[in-house]
Amino acid sequence: MVVLNKIYTKTGDAGETALGNGARVAKHAMRVTAYGTVDELNAFVGVARLDAPDDVSAALSRIQNDLFDLGADLCRPDMEKDSEAEYTPLRMTDAQVLRLESEIDAINADLEPLRSFILPGGSRLSAHMHVCRTVARRAERLSVELATMEAVNAAAVKYLNRLSDWFFVAARTANNGGKDDVLWVPGANRN
Repeated sequence: MVVLNKIYTKTGDAGETALGNGARVAKHAMRVTAYGTVDELNAFVGVARLDAPDDVSAALSRIQNDLFDLGADLCRPDMEKDSEAEYTPLRMTDAQVLRLESEIDAINADLEPLRSFILPGGSRLSAHMHVCRTVARRAERLSVELATMEAVNAAAVKYLNRLSDWFFVAARTANNGGKDDVLWVPGANRN
């Protein structure tokens, strides 16, 4: 259990922060940028929950908890030293990815196939889901970039990839099962 008695520590005043293993790095380091974007995504998910019906809110709550797990995973480098750690570092698992895949399949089963690209929007909840989708994609891109420099848990990257797909189908569901999706009309305003 985490206990936070004092919120400000002043340890980051010089532009550095501590990673999960205690190492100090610049606040603009790629690892910090990646898990900071996951935190940003979590905040947007919280906003989406304000407009979500109970069943969707429950699913979003599970995702928010997963995103904290993901942030904990990304903030802990040195995966090869996990067995030497004082406590077992929290890592994303393939089971979390499979749960998302199962939910995506269940949500998508009730949607008509797409015949056009859709524009973000429609209902408020759909618009929120599209924001979450794009921030999830950014977090994924940053995590993939980080993986070119340092070890990153493959399940973490897979989770972000599936999560953006989850938000896409959830956005369509929030638009009256896709019936109120806003369709892209190629070249509609060229003349």
